[in-house]
Amino acid sequence: MTRIDKNPTGGDIAVTVRGLVKHYGETKALDGVDVDVREGTVMGVLGPNGAGKTTLVRILSTLLAPDAGRATVAGYDVIRQPRMLRRVIGLTGQYASVDEKIPGWENLYMIGRLLDLPRKDARGRADELLERFSLTEAARRPVHTYSGGMRRRLDLAASMIGRPQVLFLDEPTTGLDPRTRNEVWDEVKSMVGEGVTVLLTTQYMEEAEQLASELTVVDRGKVIAGGGIEELKAKVGGRTLRIRPADPLQLRPLARELDELGITGLAATTVDTERSSVLVPILSDEQLTAVTGAVVARGITLSAITTELPSLDEVFLSLTGRRASTPQGTETAEDREEVAV
Repeated sequence: MTRIDKNPTGGDIAVTVRGLVKHYGETKALDGVDVDVREGTVMGVLGPNGAGKTTLVRILSTLLAPDAGRATVAGYDVIRQPRMLRRVIGLTGQYASVDEKIPGWENLYMIGRLLDLPRKDARGRADELLERFSLTEAARRPVHTYSGGMRRRLDLAASMIGRPQVLFLDEPTTGLDPRTRNEVWDEVKSMVGEGVTVLLTTQYMEEAEQLASELTVVDRGKVIAGGGIEELKAKVGGRTLRIRPADPLQLRPLARELDELGITGLAATTVDTERSSVLVPILSDEQLTAVTGAVVARGITLSAITTELPSLDEVFLSLTGRRASTPQGTETAEDREEVAV
């Protein structure tokens, strides 16, 4: 029976990481990383290129040994019990790992047999996953004839052959078109609905918001923040007051009036014509009270007034000093070292 660690705050922990350290020469890819992933959830690991995300995934999937620290996945130690651990995990890396010279069906059947599934079960599982990932019509074609999106779906199907308890997804939608990306997201949500635990590395803020229930932000090998998405937004601080007058013609006059109030520390307003709103950055409750009081005093009829937390992209920028980017064609020192391992 597979063991799952207990979370002292309630619930089960499927992945536990404590003090992981990994060096590549003079580069410290991981510098004492701690992470907990609750069973049946998606943990999003965010960070710029070279932050250590791929190194973390490679260690947790037993492809790389840490220099220090410990980690367990589904109760199995990544160093002392690698063979048992591999039986309960799936992995989809940044690049397709399937054999492009043989058909998709044969890839899945071969992986099933390597996982010690009986022939009948391996055949049935291959058929089932090809249908689930909309690849049945291409099942007998060599993989090199597949589009990029089809290869990525086949790669996800391959990671699911053994019905893993824990799935590692390392930037799984890099380079995919929006439609295929949405299809991958739907499949990940379906897997989590079936009880699979997912650790997802990504640089797409939309992907993190779509899939993750909790986030861990890493930079230069260290965890610099963690928690729920709304919790992280609140930590960064700052809100935006969105004021929507009933008469769109009042947008610019309202913005000018607010700029002329002279409220201490209040940043300049902006006009969102698409949503017929005036946006006012708010740093304190005093500013919020002053702005709303000024609007009311002028007798302006409003259709809505709301406060909004920073976007996840703004959180990322605030924490790392860099904007999230689409990691296409970008090679880091971490990537180069890992290719040689």
